[in-house]
Amino acid sequence: MPDMQGPVLLPARFADWFASRGWAARAHQLEMIAAAQAGEDALLIAPTGGGKTLGGFLPSLIELAETVSQRPGKQRPHRLHTLYISPLKALSVDVARNLMTPVSEMGLDIRIETRTGDTPSSRRQRQKAKPPDFLMTTPESLALLLSYDDAGNFFSDLRSIIIDELHAFFDNK
Repeated sequence: MPDMQGPVLLPARFADWFASRGWAARAHQLEMIAAAQAGEDALLIAPTGGGKTLGGFLPSLIELAETVSQRPGKQRPHRLHTLYISPLKALSVDVARNLMTPVSEMGLDIRIETRTGDTPSSRRQRQKAKPPDFLMTTPESLALLLSYDDAGNFFSDLRSIIIDELHAFFDNK
């Protein structure tokens, strides 16, 4: 983790959201923001209920909130910003649903979608043509995305990769 020279400040919209829930950002969440802003990779380990998911996504949410405010709505191009990989389809769906809470409560115009083996082909085709900001997927679906001829274009704007349940990948993924 980077050496934090003083506290990392959350943008007002995010600080207000935390306060509205009676929360304060946890040290590891602020450290994730600082690491991302310093261009560093990070491994986040925290106890269950410790805000790991939000901590992993906060840097991307903050970066996209700034981008969206500069080019809102249809003016903003469709680019994949953050890729979330989970060994379990159900976890990808749950994380997407849970992430929608802060996104909707803060009024962020951030596109979040899942892509698994159950994703209808019409949505898969649309996602290739107009990627969401955040894509939650599984290793199997990621392997298919990487096999496409235009994979380089699809992933060209990718800024962040979040791998959940990392230990589950060691033996077989």
